[in-house]
Amino acid sequence: MPNSKNKALGILALAGVEPYQEKPDEEYMNVEQLEHFKKILDAWRVQLREEVDRTVTHMQDEAANFPDPVDRAAQEEEFSLELRTRDRERKLIKKIEKTLQLIEEDEFGFCKSCGIEIGIRRLEARPTADLCIECKTLQEIKERQMAG
Repeated sequence: MPNSKNKALGILALAGVEPYQEKPDEEYMNVEQLEHFKKILDAWRVQLREEVDRTVTHMQDEAANFPDPVDRAAQEEEFSLELRTRDRERKLIKKIEKTLQLIEEDEFGFCKSCGIEIGIRRLEARPTADLCIECKTLQEIKERQMAG
């Protein structure tokens, strides 16, 4: 089994960055931290855009008029699933762009509901987060109550 003690996971690995190491008495969301998150978000956006382009190419290359209705239905289902995935990714790209705009406006990293710091580790796990963990938990509880 390979040694993966120091291996970054997910979005951090995609961006080629290590988890941010805070310095003692460092100001929250200083220039270094903002650049760290900007790099993560840019890499994520580029990767998603490449996936969208790859899907278009794949669908054009794979499009065939199968005489067998079962084969045709299977291909349509595959394309439908891909299009649904790409639609979610397009929405995520918009959310990433909105988050990058928050970085430019110096509003990134703070809960939009209560205004407290969201936290470096939470933002590394979910860079587009705009609620602190407490407000997000409350929001999810309210959603469950409304649905059920």
